[in-house]
Amino acid sequence: MDWGLKNRLARIIKSYDRRGVMLAVDHGYFLGPTERLEDPQKTIAPLLPYADSLMLTRGVLRTSVDANYPIPVVLRVSGGASIISKDLSNEKITTSIKDAIRVNATALALSIFVGASYEHESLVSLGNLVNEGEEYGIPILAVTAVGKELEKRDARYLGLACRIAAEFGAHLVKTYYCENFEKVVDSCPVPVIIAGGPKLATELDALKLTYDAIQAGAAGVDMGRNIWQSDHPVAMIKAVKAIVHQNLKVKEAQELFNKLKLEPKSDKSAKPAKLTKPTKTKSKSTKAASPA
Repeated sequence: MDWGLKNRLARIIKSYDRRGVMLAVDHGYFLGPTERLEDPQKTIAPLLPYADSLMLTRGVLRTSVDANYPIPVVLRVSGGASIISKDLSNEKITTSIKDAIRVNATALALSIFVGASYEHESLVSLGNLVNEGEEYGIPILAVTAVGKELEKRDARYLGLACRIAAEFGAHLVKTYYCENFEKVVDSCPVPVIIAGGPKLATELDALKLTYDAIQAGAAGVDMGRNIWQSDHPVAMIKAVKAIVHQNLKVKEAQELFNKLKLEPKSDKSAKPAKLTKPTKTKSKSTKAASPA
């Protein structure tokens, strides 16, 4: 593995504990203006300081994220179907490797649809994307998408999909948590992170999901709706991050969340600081020396 590729991976999965917290805000590419993601910039800005990386499309990156803020970007490069289409698996690569480099992407993400109508096309796209990514030292995240068939989220199916993704050369795999999740992790030779999925009934449910996945061997989370659809998104991402990086138990994380959500303006005050130009100071001698 080349130095550049290793370095980019280390920005997503931190080297000190081999874990990472990715904030997913790419939902609009097939769901449109999702609830509480109608204004991406407003949703993303307060959460940036607490995410290890950000997963999104090039459109939202260019329009809604401060270019001065140094956060690793996992760029979604696949798409082509919407939630109202007949088959969500009908995706293709929609963003070129050159444009990914222009926006300084740290990694590239695409969905694969194992067992779906367009399984072949999505897997071939993964192979081609890995080829391009390796050429430029950019890691690839394969998302084991299930479309509208949520019943596929069991260890047998997810283990199959994750292993296939790794066999095709994916450097990271994103999948769903399920019963016997450790079997999925053990059979996949690359780091596995879990998707948060649709908003759960309570924040406690999402914290338990995070804890159980980490205990089963997950390398982190790529969570979206269970963070920014919470009434207290900053408190939620802090609690999730504490489980991932500080090994907090569910009860401890819930107590942290309950404490943080009571802090004044906890969801509004934590905005990433904008970088400012250094103040120029005048030199004692402002005139250039005269030529001899």
